Amino acid sequence: MPEMRFAVRWPDGTESSHYSPSLVMHDYLATGGRYDLADFVARSSKALDVAAERVRAAYGFACTSAMASRDEIARSAAAYDGGEVTVLRMEPPLPVGAS
Repeated sequence: MPEMRFAVRWPDGTESSHYSPSLVMHDYLATGGRYDLADFVARSSKALDVAAERVRAAYGFACTSAMASRDEIARSAAAYDGGEVTVLRMEPPLPVGAS
C-alpha cells in the first residue's frame, strides 16, 4: 500500500507535515488548494479515516499513524477561530493522468 506525506500551512503561517498510509488524500485535497479551516479538517479527517480502513481491510487492523495524523490536525485546528489552510505539498504527487 503506497504511503504519503502532505504538508500544510495554517492560518498563522506555521507549517506542518502529516502522514497517510494511502494515496487517498489526493481524492480529498489538492496541492496548492486553499481550504476554509473547518473544510480542511473535515476533508483530511475523512481521507485519513478511509486510509486507516484500507489498512484494516488489507492487514486486519487500522493504521494508528493515520489516526495520529487525524488527531494532530484536529488539535492544531482547535488553536484557530477560522481562517484558511493551504496544502503545500503532497508526496508522492498524483500520477500523471490519474484523477
